[in-house]
Amino acid sequence: MGISGGAAQVVAAPFLQEKEQGQDYTKNKTYQQGVREGQADRAHNKDHSKKRHFKKDEDQKAYEAGYQKGRGS
Repeated sequence: MGISGGAAQVVAAPFLQEKEQGQDYTKNKTYQQGVREGQADRAHNKDHSKKRHFKKDEDQKAYEAGYQKGRGS
């Protein structure tokens, strides 16, 4: 009984992470910037050539999400 309880917690954790990462940033300017730069890096075979840092954590997350989308990851 104790083993199945632990397994339920392990299964729930990835679901919660996916839900947090499921944020819709598509209308966010920093997301769109990330998409463009990710696409440019993919086209020129570069690896995250522009390391952007934003003051707001939400902007940083949006940029990284856009970059990964543009890069094709």
